[in-house]
Amino acid sequence: MLSSLSDLPLRKQHGPKIAVLTAYDYPTGRMLDEAGIDLILVGDSLGMVVHGLPDTTGVTMDMMLIHTASVCRGVKRAPVIADLPFQSYRTPEEAVMNSKRLMECGASAVKLEGGVGMLPQVRAIIDSGIPFVGHIGMLPQSVKEEGGYKKKGKTSEQIDRLIADAQALDQAGAVAMVLESIVPDVATQITAMVKASTIGIGAGMGTDGQVLVTPDILGSFPWFRPPFAKARADVAGETLRAVREYLAEVRA
Repeated sequence: MLSSLSDLPLRKQHGPKIAVLTAYDYPTGRMLDEAGIDLILVGDSLGMVVHGLPDTTGVTMDMMLIHTASVCRGVKRAPVIADLPFQSYRTPEEAVMNSKRLMECGASAVKLEGGVGMLPQVRAIIDSGIPFVGHIGMLPQSVKEEGGYKKKGKTSEQIDRLIADAQALDQAGAVAMVLESIVPDVATQITAMVKASTIGIGAGMGTDGQVLVTPDILGSFPWFRPPFAKARADVAGETLRAVREYLAEVRA
């Protein structure tokens, strides 16, 4: 298991693959850490699975600070990556300021969405001494302007753009990068081209690791689950059963 981001290059070279899950609160962060997870992501996916928003664009910096601090209180070992939410990194100065706020909550690294177009922000974050994780492919914060969630890497133009984004982030000094909803062969190709560890989600198994939204694998958010996420428990079903049992007992 990882205990430091500095272990990532060795894991990329020699394995095993990196297992990443999301956490949004103290008990989940603590349990993931105790279970031996490699990395914990405080993702802006909390907008949907915690706050009931339709997408991630409504997530605020205040939300991310509260949830990051909560998770970090429960984690003793695993590095915690915190997402910079929508419109929190419009300029390099804003990116650095908000990255520092997340680091003050206990995060080990920050993540933002985008490649070549975000290089000034990425470089400013890294130059300020903050470990950085990239995110390319399908970008949830851009869902409104793109008109939905779409697989990336289907055309030669998209492939060239993805490779350019990955190489730009890699050369800037990203320690890792999330590859989301990218055609598997393209994700595998990118993984072989960059020094940074690649963490796939809906991008096949050829990446250096995988990340999933924890409620998806626990079955605790029954209203939606992406097709690539296998539910390994039925927390929602157990919750309903326990509540109904309690109701029957109280009303008896």
